[in-house]
Amino acid sequence: MGPGLIMAVRHGQSQANLAYQEAGDRPLFYKPGDHEVTLTELGRAQAAALGRLLAAVPAAEAPELVWCSPYLRALDTWKIAQHAWGVDPLPVTVDERLRDQEAGAFAHYNLAAIRERFPQELARWEAEGAYAFRPPGGESLADVVVRLRDFMKDLDGRRVLIVAHDSVVLGLRHVIAGRPDADLAEVLEFAPVLNASVSVWRSGGGRFELVRFNDVAHLTSG
Repeated sequence: MGPGLIMAVRHGQSQANLAYQEAGDRPLFYKPGDHEVTLTELGRAQAAALGRLLAAVPAAEAPELVWCSPYLRALDTWKIAQHAWGVDPLPVTVDERLRDQEAGAFAHYNLAAIRERFPQELARWEAEGAYAFRPPGGESLADVVVRLRDFMKDLDGRRVLIVAHDSVVLGLRHVIAGRPDADLAEVLEFAPVLNASVSVWRSGGGRFELVRFNDVAHLTSG
């Protein structure tokens, strides 16, 4: 029996998100490893806003347990959100299958730096498409989908909150919809998944209904 409700959240703005944003079209090498990047002050505020949103959810709709990426920015997002929510600690499972898409040789580089250092790989990326391209030593979005299918088998009938990354939320949209992998490229139409955005699916009649996707209204309310 699958979960009664799935709420998937991307982490708040991270230090790497901000560094890449500020670099713009300038090549950037960002040294910290993907697993150790944490939140900016804005990201912490976004996580607190998520907690206030959860506090306003009716008890019958509120998450009963949490599954979280092992990366620090996701763990910090949940920690801050839970504090702002003010509830007793929920059961939390940290799961490697919820990690961000692995960038391999592209790790630490923004797009301008990739264009400068890996022109042949960038050409292959553009030819194969972002959903199918696997950088050297990294993963494609299709690889993320494979591990998310496996992850979904472990969810029970309770209401679930998933705190993870943009690639995970996009992959979940594809997996939950039950679309064939030949249609995987279509999910990129829903990118980018925004920091601290909320996506919700409700179970009913043997299938999931998408309630909302990539919603950030809670970040501007109040």
